[in-house]
Amino acid sequence: MSGFIDKCSRDAPLIMGIVNVTPDSFSDGGVYLAADKAIEHGKLLLKEGADILDIGGESTRPNAETVSVEEEIERVSPVIEGLAAYAPYISIDTRNAATMQAAIQAGANIINDVSGLTHDPDSADIVAQSGLPVCIMHMQGNPQTMQNAPAYKNVIDEIMAFFEERLAFCSRRNIGSKNIILDPGIGFGKTLEHNLLIIKNINKFKVFNCPVLLGTSRKSFIGNLCCEPKPEGRIFGSISAALYGLENSVDIFRVHDVKETKQAFTVHHAIASAL
Repeated sequence: MSGFIDKCSRDAPLIMGIVNVTPDSFSDGGVYLAADKAIEHGKLLLKEGADILDIGGESTRPNAETVSVEEEIERVSPVIEGLAAYAPYISIDTRNAATMQAAIQAGANIINDVSGLTHDPDSADIVAQSGLPVCIMHMQGNPQTMQNAPAYKNVIDEIMAFFEERLAFCSRRNIGSKNIILDPGIGFGKTLEHNLLIIKNINKFKVFNCPVLLGTSRKSFIGNLCCEPKPEGRIFGSISAALYGLENSVDIFRVHDVKETKQAFTVHHAIASAL
């Protein structure tokens, strides 16, 4: 899978389309809980321009309830199997080693762990043995506690320190830095001000020479800024944040609205390339 990391360094960014196989995700919980609906949605996202499908069976929104690993596997495995022949890259969005293993067997070829390999002590071994790319995300606390008054002395410095520590951990566990993607975790234990500072300084995380992923799609900070309570009403704000990331060297964008994001990136590129 070294070709995937190389692909991240090309001129055009990669778009990761979200497939939530959950009843309680903040934006589309329950819509794609049935495997056939999730597979149909994944195919649509590919047609709209997604380079990666990110498939998750446990919501990690604030105050989300945990689900058993068995249930998580039952949700995601048939969806991954149903999309493996169509998607060049399928990412499994999970904190659990057993789910990672099951997803890999079903056809996933990227691991996306919101805990940054801190939740499950066996997860690093699964990643190392697989040789697959892994996305390390920063989160203060856990989904049940992360939005209970998150606080930092300096949010950028503390995320940088977290990435430095995680890269050292991965090196000790035989996970090479060339297989690591970094995600600062917008909305995961951050206030509105923290989120804005992270996006404004997103290019600072490129110092680690790893691809950087940005996930701002439909998130509550946009709703707070724009007085928009409905996630589906935050598409324009999502694209605005993505375009800022595009201009600041972000490699991968995790989005709900693939068609709209792809269109915005195409027009931006055409204007920037005009002679």
